[in-house]
Amino acid sequence: MKRKLHTLSTHLSLQAKVEQFLKHQKAILFTLFMTASTAHASHSTLAKSAGLSQKHMNTIIKKVIKHESTTGNYHAYNRGSGAYGRYQIMPKTARAYAKKLKIPYSQWKRPRNQDRIFEAIMTDNIKSLKRNGLAITAFSLYGTHQQGAGGFRAIVKNKTLSKRLERNLRQNLPKKYQHVAKANLKHTWMKYWKKKMS
Repeated sequence: MKRKLHTLSTHLSLQAKVEQFLKHQKAILFTLFMTASTAHASHSTLAKSAGLSQKHMNTIIKKVIKHESTTGNYHAYNRGSGAYGRYQIMPKTARAYAKKLKIPYSQWKRPRNQDRIFEAIMTDNIKSLKRNGLAITAFSLYGTHQQGAGGFRAIVKNKTLSKRLERNLRQNLPKKYQHVAKANLKHTWMKYWKKKMS
């Protein structure tokens, strides 16, 4: 009798553990689904704002991620610039957007918050491109993400390069192009990244 009770108790304990495990797995799957759904919805909003198809926008975002963090790692860190995360967001930019989105700065590196900040940056970049009469393409969206809206505008409008912008352009070119003459720098940068983002 004792053995039967012990077996029954063990069975019930095992069953409870299995149920708890399944409940935990469902919670994980639900979280992943919600994250994917939210990202999907956000990309849809970006696509509409840019006047692009959602498929085209998704392709652009994949390219941005590929060139920023390569693997899409939310913990990628650039020791040289201080950029962090899946989209290589600079701390100063992260602080400004965290404040705008009411995200505690101490929590901006959380994956979901990185996604939110990136979406907000892309939204502002789209508005800037439209405001300046610039075509919204994979190149222009990545260019504004890489150099900032003001920096990209200065490049394509052929404005005089500030020392900071010149340094940024050189840093975002392969070594073989980094010492090109200043007069050819903007053209070299645009030609290189247009090809990379095509």
